[in-house]
Amino acid sequence: MTFHRLFSGAALVSKVGSRSVFTSSKPDTANPNWLRVGLAFGTSALLWGLLFKQHSTDVHEYKVRNDLE
Repeated sequence: MTFHRLFSGAALVSKVGSRSVFTSSKPDTANPNWLRVGLAFGTSALLWGLLFKQHSTDVHEYKVRNDLE
């Protein structure tokens, strides 16, 4: 038996026969954790805002350096 076969068989058993160590219970989809949802969307909105602000700054600097403005 080769190492590759042994490893792939062990990986298959570990995926099928056990639960994740990090999940103690199944998530309740009927009652989401609104704090975590809000933090996720808020963080995403903040990062997009910073991205657009940085882009505007970069475009302005480009125009100033190339005498376009």
